[in-house]
Amino acid sequence: MTTQHTRPAQMAGERAMLEGWLDHYRRTLARKCQGLTEAQLRTASVEPSALSLMGLVRHMAEVERCWFRKVLVGDDPGPLYSGDKDRDGEFRLTEADTWDEAYATWQAEIEIARRYAAGFGLDDLSRGPSKFTDEPFSLRWIYSHMIGEYARHNGHADLIRERIDGVTGD
Repeated sequence: MTTQHTRPAQMAGERAMLEGWLDHYRRTLARKCQGLTEAQLRTASVEPSALSLMGLVRHMAEVERCWFRKVLVGDDPGPLYSGDKDRDGEFRLTEADTWDEAYATWQAEIEIARRYAAGFGLDDLSRGPSKFTDEPFSLRWIYSHMIGEYARHNGHADLIRERIDGVTGD
């Protein structure tokens, strides 16, 4: 996995701009994980936290799945790693969990999200339930939320990566 650092177009329509920034932040998280061993990808940020780069990737797979599959289109395949008994399961890694599986699952959820979003206009409303409200969300709102979600977690990834090997920056 090698991910290039590219920024979204500076002169684009609203949808292209939102999708560009979301993809930019998706690539940023992937770049934060590049060149690390399986053990490094599992390294927790600081005790007692279980937050790791692999855990962040698994979390973002859950977030993509929730907002684009469950909320946007109303398809609820269930959670990937977490559930009612362990709401933070994506961060609790076992020996059976691998980077290859986590990365492939995340990429698959991104592709499903893109495919589902392509069928909606920015003002179109979501069809599925959310844990936040009974009111629907526009695709524009979901894109904006996802950009914020990735930006926040990429900040966590910056700190984890710096702790692991000193690498900083975009």
